[in-house]
Amino acid sequence: MSEEVSWANRTIRECLAESFAGEWGTEPLPGNARVLRATDIDDDGHLIGSGALRRLSLNKLNSRRLKDGDILLEGSGGGPDKPVGRVAFFDAAQHQDPAVCSNFFKTLRPNQSVIEPKFLWRMLMWLYRQPIILTLQQQTTGIINLKFEEYLNANIKIPTNLGEQRSIAKILDTLDTSIREAEKIIDKLKTLKQGLLHDLLTRGVGANSELRPPQSEAPQLYKESRLGWIPKEWQVVEVGTVLLRIDAGWSPSCPEEVPSAGEWGVLKLSAITSNRYIPSEAKKLPSDLKPIPVLEVHVGDVLLARANGVADFVARTVLIEQTPARLMLSDKTLRLIPDQSRLLASHLVRAMSFEKTRQQIAGMLNGSSGQKNISQRQICKLLICLPSITEQGTGNVKVDEINQRLSAEALSLSKLIELKGGLMNDLLSGRVRVPSRLRVTTL
Repeated sequence: MSEEVSWANRTIRECLAESFAGEWGTEPLPGNARVLRATDIDDDGHLIGSGALRRLSLNKLNSRRLKDGDILLEGSGGGPDKPVGRVAFFDAAQHQDPAVCSNFFKTLRPNQSVIEPKFLWRMLMWLYRQPIILTLQQQTTGIINLKFEEYLNANIKIPTNLGEQRSIAKILDTLDTSIREAEKIIDKLKTLKQGLLHDLLTRGVGANSELRPPQSEAPQLYKESRLGWIPKEWQVVEVGTVLLRIDAGWSPSCPEEVPSAGEWGVLKLSAITSNRYIPSEAKKLPSDLKPIPVLEVHVGDVLLARANGVADFVARTVLIEQTPARLMLSDKTLRLIPDQSRLLASHLVRAMSFEKTRQQIAGMLNGSSGQKNISQRQICKLLICLPSITEQGTGNVKVDEINQRLSAEALSLSKLIELKGGLMNDLLSGRVRVPSRLRVTTL
C-alpha cells in the first residue's frame, strides 16, 4: 500500500480494547492504591502527581488497576477556560504502587494490535485542542461532563502501519524531553538568580568584582549594623535620604478598556504587583479628560504599589525597562526618584524586595482588613543597605548576565514549544509523513 493511502479513519472506540470508569475508594485505613486526579496531570498530558492514597476492594482494584500504556481521560471537571477531556499517559515504571484513576476519569485501554498507545495518547491530546472538543461538553449541575459515548464515536485518522505510529510518537517524545530539559535549565537559572540577589544584599561584591565570602568565613570583612552583619564598606540609610522625590498618581474614572497605541491610559495596580511591569494592565483615559503629562511613566522609572487588598502586595516595586508611551501613574502607585549619585534604580528595586525590608513594611502597614496601605513618610523611613555606587553597578552587571542567560534559554524553550506544536499538527494530521526507512519497530 502506498504511503499516500496508508492512513485510515477509525473511531476512538475502534482503537480501544476496553474502557471503564474510575473509582475514588474509601479512607486509607490502610490504603492499598493511588487514585490519580485532575490535579495529578498537566495540560500537556503528563502525570505530575502521585495521586491520593485510598482503599479499594480487591475486586475493584483488580478490575480497574491501571496498566502500562493506559490513557486517563478526564470525564468531569473542566472550567470556563479549560474544557473537560484532557488525557494523560500512564507509564507503569513511574508508579510503584497500584494505581487507578478517580471517578471523574475514564480509563482508555488501547488495542495494541491496532494502535500504538503513545500515538493514541498524542492523537487524543491533539484532538483535545481542536474545536470538536467544545461540542462534546455538557454542563448540568455546575460541573462540566464529557459526552463520553459521543467522544468514543469521534473519528480520528491514523496510520495503518504501527511502525509509522511509533515513529511519530518517538519524535514527539524526543521533543518533550528537550522541552523538559530546557525547563529544568530555566528553573536552575531562576534559583541561581534568587541566590545572587540575596548575596548582593547581604555580602555584595568586593574590589575583585567577585562576591565576598560570607561573614561566617571572613568575619573581618563585616561589621554589625541595624540590619545585622554587613560589609564594612556599606552604610545603612533611610530610603528617604537617597531619594530626590516621590511622585503620586491619579485615578480618574476609566472604562475597562486597554488603551491602543498612541492613546493615553492609566496604569492599574496589577501592572506592578506581580513584581514585574505589565503595561497592558492599564485603562484607557476617556476622551473628555485631559491627560497629565508629568504623570507619564518612562523607561528607568521605579514604581511602587502603595495600597492593595493583599498585604504582601503592598510596596511591591518594579523597574520599568520597556513601556509604551502615554501611560500614567494611578493614585495607588508611586514613583520613587533615586539620587543616582548615591543609589541606582536597580539597587533600589532589589533592596525593596529584600526580606529585611519586607519585614519592616509588614510592621508599618495600616488600613482596614480589606485594604492595606503604606504612606510616603513610612517608605522614607525604611532602612536599606547602601553599597558604593560602583559596587551597585557591578551588581547590575552580574544580574544582567544571568538575565541574558534566562532570556536566551526562554527563547530556545519557546522555539521548541512552537516546533512541537507545528509537528503535532503536521504529523498527526498526516500532512507530513515519516519515511518508511526511518520508522521504528518499538518504543
